[in-house]
Amino acid sequence: LRQEFVNELVPLLHALELELPDPDLHYDEESGNWLSGEIDWDEFWQVVKGNGPMNAERLQARQEAHDNGRWVREALAAYAGNQ
Repeated sequence: LRQEFVNELVPLLHALELELPDPDLHYDEESGNWLSGEIDWDEFWQVVKGNGPMNAERLQARQEAHDNGRWVREALAAYAGNQ
């Protein structure tokens, strides 16, 4: 399943001229598959646990979106209270 996903996605990302962060990624003519380098499982689990390089920025953006939407929630609550 993962290989099918990679085989579908890599050409699309290349068409969008996006750089993929795997220097070992290459197309294997013999198998017809895109092959990747080894996965750094320690890094993977650090990201899953919330210690990724963009985690602080993601959480800040989420908090700002929540704060900016406060007026909508308040307006909906007021409207519901008038029904």
